[in-house]
Amino acid sequence: MATVTNTPTPTEAGAGPAGDLALLGLMQLVSPALPIGAFAWSQGLESAFELGWVNNEAELAEWVEGVLEDGLSRCELPLLARLQGAWAESDADKLAHWNDWLHATRETAELSDEDTRLGGALVTLLRNLELLPEPHLIPEEPGYITMFAWAAHKRFVPVRQTLLGFAWAWLENQLAVACKALPLGHTAAQRIIERLRPQLVAAVDTALERDDHELGPILPGLALGSALHETQYSRLFRS
Repeated sequence: MATVTNTPTPTEAGAGPAGDLALLGLMQLVSPALPIGAFAWSQGLESAFELGWVNNEAELAEWVEGVLEDGLSRCELPLLARLQGAWAESDADKLAHWNDWLHATRETAELSDEDTRLGGALVTLLRNLELLPEPHLIPEEPGYITMFAWAAHKRFVPVRQTLLGFAWAWLENQLAVACKALPLGHTAAQRIIERLRPQLVAAVDTALERDDHELGPILPGLALGSALHETQYSRLFRS
């Protein structure tokens, strides 16, 4: 059984783990302005539009809620917690194990490419900011989740807030995709946020309680949509 806790961390420039600098560090990490290219990926959502699976506000909310429940709460969020703990322990074996596990869960070339490219872009950014960990700790082909966990650890963000921030950034990106590719207005997007904010909290709660044997996404529709998107004739996004 895996146990995930919010282990106390050192202070950063006089701020505690949940202090102002940690909060600002998390906001920087989840900002759409972070120059890693996350805006270029739809995670299969554009294909769902093209195939007619998602056509309006109600169907979009159901799709996003389903991905949150059967995807993020079973995969990205619990892995973030494990990876942030491994960074805190400087455990290279754990980091490599969970990074490889994440790569193995990506069911299409697009989803795998997204994770690797965003991870590489975040490594480049952190290098330019002189914020990279010791080289021997960085797994081969570090994924986005792996490096996101490092950046959160480096900024002394508590584990729970790391998961909430990641989930929030994912939701915002999905709605930005919809606003570009669907006739969906920004007010409708805000209604979906109001509907799903409690679900984000519930997903984090669930993710922090999952044992290792419970991990793994259950998203056959998203995987099929992503695979079909690879040959979609006209598209705005890379996935």
